[in-house]
This record gives sequence, C-alpha cells and structure tokens, in this order.
Amino acid sequence: MHVLVSAGSKHGATAEIANSIGETLRRRGLDVTISEPDDARPDAGYDGIVLGSGVYAGHWLKDAKNLAARIADTSTRPPVWAFSSGPLGDPPKPDEEPVDVAEIVELVAPVEHRIFAGRIDKGALSFGERAIMIAVRAPDGDFRDWDEITAWADGIAAALVTNHGAD
Repeated sequence: MHVLVSAGSKHGATAEIANSIGETLRRRGLDVTISEPDDARPDAGYDGIVLGSGVYAGHWLKDAKNLAARIADTSTRPPVWAFSSGPLGDPPKPDEEPVDVAEIVELVAPVEHRIFAGRIDKGALSFGERAIMIAVRAPDGDFRDWDEITAWADGIAAALVTNHGAD
C-alpha cells in the first residue's frame, strides 16, 4: 500500500510532523512518499493521502491549499487524512479550527482532520513575524505532542490496512 504524506511548512515544524507521520506509517509496513506540496502528485495511484499545513493567522499555507485543490481534482481519490499545526502554549491557543479548514474539508472530504500544537522559535522569525507573535502574546517553544502524532499515524495505518483488506 502506497501513501502520500505532504504538508505545507513555513519554518520546518509542520514538515517535522509530516516526516514523523511518514516514518510511523513506514514502521507499520506501508510504502510512503513524503513530498513538498508543490511537488506532490496526488494522481499517482496512492492508497491514502495525509495532507497537512502549518497555520498562520488562522490560515493554511498556500501550497497546502493548492495541493488540496489538486487532490479534489483527481478522478479516483483515495481516503485523505488532514492535519493543521499551529496552536501554541499549554493549553494550546487558539483552540478553534483554522479559518479555512471548512474549505479544505469540503474539497478533500477527509476521514479526519486533526489539530496539533506547533512550535515557534521567535529567534528564527522575520521582524514582521516576531512583531505579530509579540502582539498576540504567543509563547516561544515546542508544544508538539509526539505521542499524540504517532498514535494518530498508527490509526491511519490501521484504517488503511483494514480498508484495503476489505477490498
């Protein structure tokens, strides 16, 4: 079974989540292609797709939204799982869904959409990005829950194996 994992990532934290998901799927015996959204080919006969994006100012990144549109245009769409990465702090804030997730859900009809906490390193941000983080009082740090991410990926693998066996 072949799975595409792709995520829009501005500073690398969301790409690390996508890589972790891909590695978990590989450990579960699946053939995984991890690709940047602009390079992903959703029409390449995948048995499943995991699509994600970092969230900035409540929105998915453009390259991930474009990939969602390309997934929607495929003639035979495999099951899709979607994730957003971005809330910061403990507990993570904001706790509402990103503004454009409803549009993504409508486009790709994911089996599930999950929101994962993100990571921010204010030292790696541009002046404008740092100003926004200060204005919204975003905490600096890594708030990703790797056990939660791995468990979600294990669930995807189990669903794909179960559904593929039912064919």
